Amino acid sequence: MSERAVLEVIALGVEDAVAAQAGGADRLELVTDMAADGLTPSVETFAGIRAAVDIDLRVMLRLVDGFGAGDAERVVRLARRMREAGAEEFVLGFLDEEGAVDLAAVELVVAELAGCRWTFHRAIDHAADRDALRKQLADLPGLDTYLTAGSAAGVDDGLPTLLAEAGRSGEPGYEQQLLVGGGLRLDHVPRLLAAGVDGFHIGGAARPEGWERPVSAAAVAQWRAALDRP
Repeated sequence: MSERAVLEVIALGVEDAVAAQAGGADRLELVTDMAADGLTPSVETFAGIRAAVDIDLRVMLRLVDGFGAGDAERVVRLARRMREAGAEEFVLGFLDEEGAVDLAAVELVVAELAGCRWTFHRAIDHAADRDALRKQLADLPGLDTYLTAGSAAGVDDGLPTLLAEAGRSGEPGYEQQLLVGGGLRLDHVPRLLAAGVDGFHIGGAARPEGWERPVSAAAVAQWRAALDRP
């Protein structure tokens, strides 16, 4: 386990980003339209956030609600534009109608990323076979993180899966960092840290007043303190 657990915060704009960094976030996930669980933000939004903060940014590559790729070629074009604007890290994940990884779409987008680091997002929690998905993706360049709650229903239901997967760290298909998010609460943190989990992702938890209000630096700082507690 690294000396400091990674705290990633969802940011919708510059105000969120500045507050998250002030509160101690290590990285931001950049999205728009949380009513659709997070879609690709504009290049202008990325550029504004990049100019405002100096922590790592991961840009969502997702055009439509759900976990289908939609127009994969359009996703590739968006990824190209983001890279041209300076983006170096990304978030993506596509399933087919049977709940298997859409390997063709993922590979198409990853080829455009040309080795950039990326997260496979919570599509894994909706996969028919998450172990098979991990093994299919194991050798793709740049994949270093899985964002997961362990269950489509959230961390409460997925905790046993998360603990089991943390115990398999280093096995084929399990070399990537577990970034836990999706109904994550502070009371989950001690068990996850004890199991060796060193990545935590928050969205609503960083916004005590709801999604219509910006990130609270104080709320992020509370999470930072919980993760850093000996």
